[in-house]
Amino acid sequence: MGVIANAGIMALASMFVGVLPLTMGIVYAIWPSESRLALMRPLSLATVFAAVAGLALGFINQLMFISRNEPVAFTRIVSIGLAESLVPPFFGFGCLTVAWLCVALGLWRRP
Repeated sequence: MGVIANAGIMALASMFVGVLPLTMGIVYAIWPSESRLALMRPLSLATVFAAVAGLALGFINQLMFISRNEPVAFTRIVSIGLAESLVPPFFGFGCLTVAWLCVALGLWRRP
């Protein structure tokens, strides 16, 4: 939970985008319809782009940290920062996995 507490606004925003297809996938599993299924593609793409942007932003922040601290070394702080950079893609792709499993359930339930 400490990783989320230390996350910046952009990291939180990129993780929030992953909740949108997850919610739509759950809704589709309960009430399947063509319009809900049609929304899954753009929401999934938005989540992928947000996850990649969150990862890139984390790497940018770590590179800025390394450039401001001499001597340049792979320290514990750098490794923690790089690990925290992986949280938005992990969260986003985890949400997408569950969302598409819900879509599969909805497709199975559809008449």
